[in-house]
Amino acid sequence: MKKTLVRIGIIVFSVLLALTVILGLVFRNELRSLASIQKLDDHPLSRMTYYGDYGFDEFLKVGATSDDELAGLIAKRLLRGFPIHLNLDLSFPEDGGCTVFVVKNEKGEVLYCRNYDFLYTPAMQLFSSPNNGYRSVSTVQLDVLGYTKNSYPTGININSFVALAAPYMPWDGMNEKGLAIGLLAVTEAYGPKNNEITLSTTTIIRLVLDKASTVQEAVDLMKQYNVYFSADINCHFLIADRNGDSVLVEYWDGELKTVTTPDDFQVASNFIAYDDLNIGEGFTEFERYETAKNAIRENGGYLTEQQAIDLLMEVGIYDGDMDKLQWTVIYNLTTGTGKILANRNIDNIHSFEIPMNAK
Repeated sequence: MKKTLVRIGIIVFSVLLALTVILGLVFRNELRSLASIQKLDDHPLSRMTYYGDYGFDEFLKVGATSDDELAGLIAKRLLRGFPIHLNLDLSFPEDGGCTVFVVKNEKGEVLYCRNYDFLYTPAMQLFSSPNNGYRSVSTVQLDVLGYTKNSYPTGININSFVALAAPYMPWDGMNEKGLAIGLLAVTEAYGPKNNEITLSTTTIIRLVLDKASTVQEAVDLMKQYNVYFSADINCHFLIADRNGDSVLVEYWDGELKTVTTPDDFQVASNFIAYDDLNIGEGFTEFERYETAKNAIRENGGYLTEQQAIDLLMEVGIYDGDMDKLQWTVIYNLTTGTGKILANRNIDNIHSFEIPMNAK
C-alpha cells in the first residue's frame, strides 16, 4: 500500500509538473509581461513591457465596430478566451480636457508634450515590440480595463491578467521612428463610413504607432479606416514626427480633415479647429490653448524641457479642489527619450527611452 501511494504521488507530481511546464511554454510571453510590471507612483502609475506579438495584424483584417466587439476580439486573440469587459461607460466630465503641444527645445530637438486631464484613472506606461511593426512606448488609461486606485495590475496574478489587453488601449505614444500621437476629446466628430474596416479610438493610435514613420504616413494610414469613438467620446489626434512636421487630425463631414500651422510649433486643445470652426466644449479649452501658444511665442518659439514641464503644470486642469491632471508625458522625437509623471507629482518624474531606428 505504501509503495502504491508513493507511485500515485510520483504520477500526480509528474502530471502537475508537466502541466506547469506546458502552461509556462504556452503563456511564457504573457507571464514575462506581467512579471515586468513596476509600480512607479502611488497614483498609481505603473510600467510594463509587453513581450511577444499581440496579433494586431490579424485584428486589422477585421477591425471592430463597437466596444463590446473589440472586447470580444481582444479576449479571443490576446487573452486566450479570458473574459474581458471594457469599462468605457464614460461621459465627458465638467472642466475636463487635455492639452498637447509640439515644440523644439534649445537644441532643435522636437518635443511632443502632453497633459491628460480627465476623470481619475490609474495609468500604465507600456513598451511593446510587435513582430511586424515599430517598437513603441505608450500610455494606457487603466480604468477602461476595470482597474481602480485600490485594484491595479501588480505582477503575475489573476487580477493582472486583463492588463495584457493594454496594447489595444493606448491614449498617446511614440515609436522608434520618432513619431508621436495623442488623442484629445472634442464635442463633435463625424468620421468616414465607406472603408471596409472600422477601428476604435485607441486602435487608431496603435495603428499609427505600429505602422507609421512620418506624419504623412500616419494620415495616409488613418484614411484607410472608418473610426468609431469609444464610449461615444469624440476625439481628434495631434500627430508629430522627428522631422518637426505636425498635424491635427479631425473627423468632419464624414471625412478625415487635417489642420496645420504656419508656426514652428503646434498646440491642440479640446475644440474643433478645422476651417476655423472653433467648436469647443465651454470649459477652459480656449484659455489653455492661448496660454500654451503665447508662452511658446514669448519664449522665441522654443521651450527647454523644464519650461515645457512648467507650462504643462500651468495648463493642467483643476475642478475646484479636484486635480484632473492624470498624467503628463514629454516625448523627445529626436532622441527617443522622454519623461513621465502622474498627477502633477514633479518630485517623482520618470525618464524612459526607446532605441531609435533612423532607416
